[in-house]
Amino acid sequence: MILTWLYVPGDRPEVVVKALRAGADAVIVDLEDAVSASRKEYARSATAELLGDRHPVPVHVRVNALNSPWGGADLTALAGLRGLAGLRLPKVSAPGQIVSTAERTGGVALYALLESAIGVERAYEIARAHPALRGLSLGEADLRADLGVTAEAGLDWPRSRVVVAARAAGLAPPAQSVFPDIRDLEALAASCARGRSLGFLGRAAIHPRQLPVIERAYLPGPAEVAAAEEIVAAARRTPGAVALPDGRFVDPAMLAGAERVVALSRRDAPVLS
Repeated sequence: MILTWLYVPGDRPEVVVKALRAGADAVIVDLEDAVSASRKEYARSATAELLGDRHPVPVHVRVNALNSPWGGADLTALAGLRGLAGLRLPKVSAPGQIVSTAERTGGVALYALLESAIGVERAYEIARAHPALRGLSLGEADLRADLGVTAEAGLDWPRSRVVVAARAAGLAPPAQSVFPDIRDLEALAASCARGRSLGFLGRAAIHPRQLPVIERAYLPGPAEVAAAEEIVAAARRTPGAVALPDGRFVDPAMLAGAERVVALSRRDAPVLS
């Protein structure tokens, strides 16, 4: 159960090695925004060498945009490597991009980054485009620019849209986009709390110091876990409709939510029922 994803530049293999032991649930090697054009080929070859072996945490790679000069070569170099847990596809705007990539990469887990208005509008179509697609998320920096959004609240609708599309397509809840200020951990915690209230699960980070803040924000607290365990225990004791001591009836939706909280607290079972 992944709550923390740590981005690291692909042209810094020594930093990637450190990131693998930094405490993140998964590492994302970035070949796109974090790498200058002059170092794209080096980043690709260094990442391919790294992915020749398996590692202590899953390693995903954000490739360059599929319509860029480097995207196709990224897919060719990485798709068959044993250490690759997934490919993150930036600037996805149509379901056909997922289909063509899945056919080219032979079953590698794919994750679509929606970074434009048209991508958000087509979120559900993209989410159900191919069984190889395992998740959606937003690329909020590019999306802000595309929409001309200046206030944080301006992204609430796209965020909810991607959460709903993922759930409707049977995918795991999306992870939040990165928080760009690595020093303001208090603001990061508040932003994570807001994301959790919108239905996100976990978050991408750009520095190891952000990881424990994200994890604390997304793990349920003791009171929440105790309440969920009470619901699950009551449902197991009495099949069918059952009332809790406080008068609440446990219906299937309430039970499913409680089971998700318990699973998340243990981090040993899928989040979706």
